[in-house]
Amino acid sequence: MIFRILEDQFVQKSRESKAADQRFMQLALTLGRRGQGRTWPNPAVGAVVVKDGVIVGRGWTQPRGRPHAEPEALRRAGEAARGATLYVTLEPCSHVGKSPPCADAIIAAGIARVVSAIEDPNPEVAGQGHARLRAAGITVDIGLGAVEAAHDHAGHFRRVRDKRPHVILKLAVSSDSKIGAGGRKPLAISGEAAKARVHLLRAQCDAILVGIGTVLSDDPLLACHLPGMESRSPVRVVLDRSLRIPGTSRLVHSARETPLWVMTSNLAEAPAAMKLGAAGAQVIRVATTSAPGLDIPSVLHGLAEKGITRLLVEGGARVASSFVAAGLVDEVWLLHAPDPVGADGVPALEALPLTTITQSPAFKLRASEMLQRDTLTIYERA
Repeated sequence: MIFRILEDQFVQKSRESKAADQRFMQLALTLGRRGQGRTWPNPAVGAVVVKDGVIVGRGWTQPRGRPHAEPEALRRAGEAARGATLYVTLEPCSHVGKSPPCADAIIAAGIARVVSAIEDPNPEVAGQGHARLRAAGITVDIGLGAVEAAHDHAGHFRRVRDKRPHVILKLAVSSDSKIGAGGRKPLAISGEAAKARVHLLRAQCDAILVGIGTVLSDDPLLACHLPGMESRSPVRVVLDRSLRIPGTSRLVHSARETPLWVMTSNLAEAPAAMKLGAAGAQVIRVATTSAPGLDIPSVLHGLAEKGITRLLVEGGARVASSFVAAGLVDEVWLLHAPDPVGADGVPALEALPLTTITQSPAFKLRASEMLQRDTLTIYERA
């Protein structure tokens, strides 16, 4: 009988321990998301230090990527880190970069156990961080929260493995699948709640991309307009093969406040590029295709080389369609409004039907929710 009681007590304690691990890892994941859009080229990592069931330190990757999450959490924990458990959303780095290895900081702090969500595919890490911790006598558990961590760090993983950013395509469409009025006149399709969600998404991305057609027709600012989050505006990227962007545009006028990168062909005229440079914009030359436009893989490779890990593509129809046709969209945020535009409206994906996304085996449904009158549906690469 006593053995049965002891066994039940052991099982109960084990369940409580697993539940605590899950709770603390969820906190680490939540903290890591605070840095999305601000830490590139580094991943936005979250870390929590726990001792005797009490949180003694929290950290997340700081703006521009440093300090890393682990030393930030350890700094806040201080001496309480000795003998504690560290929960972290990505394998601690083990190489010397612009800062010392996080694995060494963890060892020096006297951490007894590390719960790591997922291994870092970066060849300079790739299991070596976990191995260094184990060699120092630290217990290392890997895999808790791995699915969420893989999604949160998708930009870092994509940049390491495929030399391009994680691409999120945002489409705001009417009930008849149009994104604009006839004659490409600007038209407000989404409601205020949907717009607020899009601005939050902008703040969570490193860069936002549109084509020159959108700039000429809408003169957008492409900033984050949420109160108190204006400084979280992403890098603005314009695809402009012939450098037609007007010097009077709001993008060019604000280039010194929020970075503006204009991607163009190798044949674009030098005087136009010099004028943009004088206004504070960066001109980036990439390969072109036989069709009018820039080579999308070259665009993405160029952005990855500059450190971009999460790219939000906002339009217009031709740009959206080129990314979808090239198979280079990883996530789709589809905002569906309840009202039609009419037969003369601009189709969401130009010549491609919207079912190329919504009914394609290449994408699977991840989430759906109502935002007042609009419906947000999120698809991800299958």
